[in-house]
Amino acid sequence: MDERPDADARAFWALAAFGTAVTALGLGAAHVMEERGHVVTGMDNQVAWGLPHVFAIFLIVAASGVLNVASVGSVFGQAAYKARGRLTGLLSMAMLAGGLMVLMLDLGRPERVIVAATNYNFRSMFAWNVLLYGGLAAVVALYLWTMFERRFNAWSRPAGIAVLVWRFVLTAGTGSIFAFLVARQAWGSALLPPLFIVMSFSWGMAVFLVVQAALYGWSRRTLDPAIGRRLARLLGIFVAASLFLVAVQHLTGSYFAKQQAFQAFVLLGQGGGGVFALLFWGGYVGLGSLLPLVLLLHPRPGGARATTAAAALVVLSAFAWLYVFIVGGQAFPLDIFPGRQVSSSFADGAVAAYAPAWPEWLLGIGGVGAAFLLTVVGVRVLDFMPQDDLAEVH
Repeated sequence: MDERPDADARAFWALAAFGTAVTALGLGAAHVMEERGHVVTGMDNQVAWGLPHVFAIFLIVAASGVLNVASVGSVFGQAAYKARGRLTGLLSMAMLAGGLMVLMLDLGRPERVIVAATNYNFRSMFAWNVLLYGGLAAVVALYLWTMFERRFNAWSRPAGIAVLVWRFVLTAGTGSIFAFLVARQAWGSALLPPLFIVMSFSWGMAVFLVVQAALYGWSRRTLDPAIGRRLARLLGIFVAASLFLVAVQHLTGSYFAKQQAFQAFVLLGQGGGGVFALLFWGGYVGLGSLLPLVLLLHPRPGGARATTAAAALVVLSAFAWLYVFIVGGQAFPLDIFPGRQVSSSFADGAVAAYAPAWPEWLLGIGGVGAAFLLTVVGVRVLDFMPQDDLAEVH
């Protein structure tokens, strides 16, 4: 007698219960923050975007990047990637929902999101992103429909092209939020939109590989080694491209005199930036880029476990880089009037002391839990598992 269906059902309900519990913790933390105010967090007037924004930006950018697998399959006709189009669509919608959950609940007055959804200032990148987020969910849902409904399979390629264009615009818009904020000298750079696009490729592919490995393990399936090597090499290329653009960003900043103090702050730890330098060099560059490149592009491939380990490191490095980028960019003291001496009684030239509090951790992790729960339920309810035609792949 085969007991596997019962075992699979028990595993599903256990995973669903875990995802529900983690999501509930995030919602509970958001309730505490709303009832007691943001005073319970580590955020203040200088660091207004804390750890929840790190989680939210990662989930939203990765939601765009994970669709790169589907784009390669549908737009460019690669069979190995096309078979994974459905799963990437599910992951995209799940991570977008989790990221927006964190973003909205971190605002302090989440009920006022209706104002942002009905009143648009088209000179604001925030207003544009409200439209872009909703649009991504719509085009991905349409894309999934063309893949599930056989009558509309012929429309998968046009829908895939629409998804490709929309996610490029969305990710560039997310990077532009920081690039256009003139009040933060650490961020203003034309490199940020393309940097976020390339980062999305890396983060999305890494998330996909981790989830795919978990699903294959859950269903007791084995990934074809040729497909695994192809996906691993693609992730390696994305990681290398991201590292190159980050290096260009910091080299460019170091060239301009007005940016040199900030670069020394995050790269060398000068002036109280030790934690940011440690996260950048140890978390992002060392463990999150160089080590994964060795695991992914070594002449003797390490197999599925090495690829999954590298992907997990890339995911963790994303949080390290975003923390340095978002929190470090706010913690560094503002130069409001360049070239002039200004004095006041409020934190002149002082580095902001920020330490994430437990509600921030729980809210961010709750967003990941929501994405996890939606993915688990989606895979259980519909046929999102990749179905490889090895004859076409080879």
